Amino acid sequence: MRKVVVYELLSLDGVAEEPGNWMFDVDQQVFENLSSVISTQDTVLLGRGTYDYWVDYWPSSDVEPFATFINRTAKHVITSSKPATEWAGTLLVDVPVADYVASLKRQEGADIGVHGSIRLAQSLLKAGLVDELRLVITPTLANDGRRLFDHDDTLRRLTLLDAQSTPSGHLLLGYRALPA
Repeated sequence: MRKVVVYELLSLDGVAEEPGNWMFDVDQQVFENLSSVISTQDTVLLGRGTYDYWVDYWPSSDVEPFATFINRTAKHVITSSKPATEWAGTLLVDVPVADYVASLKRQEGADIGVHGSIRLAQSLLKAGLVDELRLVITPTLANDGRRLFDHDDTLRRLTLLDAQSTPSGHLLLGYRALPA
């Protein structure tokens, strides 16, 4: 069975929204961690907001290793309407997300990544469909913005898979989600 892996950039106080506003001094180890995470993925789930935000940036970006990955990887976009701009390798999904992802996990293939897409990641966590969390915690207090973990979630236990600190003070954390 395939794994759903949520990869998120978080400030120390838990903000996930707009990391470009509060994530500074990224070192090579952060990029190596990203490269390791995406090397096991052949499918990405995106929320519509993230798709709309990324579609004008990533197709012409040279920021590696993510640009090549996201442009070559199958992107399943959760949406109820057709986006104004098309992006190669995109499949629009307008069925209940929990059923769709559960079905996708049963298919052959590599890991399924969730990048950005805060609301989608939250809904998959609540549905018990996330197998791993790959978090990059930056040494910044952002104070303002949406958080990945909100107060509406239920108690959830996790098992630490790995933890590293980088020269610039980032924490690279991997957790396995345990059944609710």
